[in-house]
Parts: sequence; C-alpha cells; structure tokens
Amino acid sequence: LVVCSKGIPQTVATFGLESFLDEAGCKLVFYLHRVSRGVSLSTTCLLSGFQAIKLCPSISRWMDLHIRSPKCIVLCCFLCWVLHFMVNIPIAMYVAGPTNSKNMSMVFVYRYCSSHLSGILFSITAVIYTFTDGMCLALMVWSSGSMVLVLHRHKQRVQHIRSSRLSPRSSHETRATHTILILVSMFVSFHALAAILSYWITQLQNPSQWLTSISVLVASGFPT
Repeated sequence: LVVCSKGIPQTVATFGLESFLDEAGCKLVFYLHRVSRGVSLSTTCLLSGFQAIKLCPSISRWMDLHIRSPKCIVLCCFLCWVLHFMVNIPIAMYVAGPTNSKNMSMVFVYRYCSSHLSGILFSITAVIYTFTDGMCLALMVWSSGSMVLVLHRHKQRVQHIRSSRLSPRSSHETRATHTILILVSMFVSFHALAAILSYWITQLQNPSQWLTSISVLVASGFPT
C-alpha cells in the first residue's frame, strides 16, 4: 500500500499527467498512504518488540507470552489499523484535487493534488505525526538493542562449548546480530530522512521537483 499509494501517482505525474486524479482520488491516495505508512511503521516496531520480549526469559515468563503471543500480536496489529484510520482523518478532509492558479488558498501544492490545511491545524497534525513516529523509532531502537545484548550474552555463555569445534562459519548469534543491526539501521535511516525531507518541503514556497522526487524515493525505501 505504501509503495502503490506514493510511488505510482508520483511516477504518473513525472510523465506529465498531473491532473489524472479528481478530488476523491486525491483524498483516497493520500489517506491510504498515511494509514499504510503508519501501520507499516508501528507493526514493524511491535513485532520487533514482541521478539525482544520473547528473547528475554524473565520478561517473557512474567507476561506469559509463550502462550498468548499470537493473540496479542493480532490484537495489537488490529489496534494499529484502527488508530491510524482515526489519526489520519484530517488528511482525507483537507486534501483536494489539482489546484488552479486562481485559487490561492491552497497552501501546499503537490504535482497532482493540493491541500488547504491551515497553519494551526498543520502544526497540530505535524506534532501528532512527529510524536508517533518518534515513539516507533525509539521502540525499534530499544527492542533491537535489547536483542543484540541478549544474543551477545548468550554467545559469551556458550563460547567455551564451541571453542573445541574449529568451524570457519560465524556463529548463529553473530549472524542474527548482523541481521538485526542492518534492519534497524535501514529502518531508522529511511524514516528519519523521509521525515526531515517532508518537513523541509513544507517549509519551501516552491520546492523543486528533484527534492520532491527524492522525498518520495526515500519514503518508499524501507517498505520496498
């Protein structure tokens, strides 16, 4: 959903078809993009958090997640969908179709759609998005760091067992640690850079096309 709702309209607009969506189409595309992006962000963090909890025996026993984790994960993912459906309602309300030069009330103009969010409402929406994105990024960093720490401690405990076997392959813990670090690095880098570029674009009166295209490419990077 993230790739289709952001990448396809931008690609079509790049080829010169800038008025291919009406107002209803713009509302649907922008709303689906914001919802799917939020769900992708939060569910990735939640699944990483559940994985970190299950790797830590003391927390896992306390929460009894070995028995109920599938139900907890399904419930949390469902709540993520509901939350983002509700939080992104202003997007559907204030996004409009392609603007014309006579209508100067449209303050944020895109290649194929426009928006007439007021300054106060835009600031409130930006604070909500920044807070939720920051919470997700912090949770992802915490869960990934916890998993790396648990794997490192486990590797140290079993080091004397493996010392008798001369194997050129790296340990399972090392490979898992590399995978976790690559995932969290890409996750944080793509989302942080996309947020910075989006804020930069909103502060410019007439952002260049290459800046908008780079922002779309970065925003689609992690989902891709």
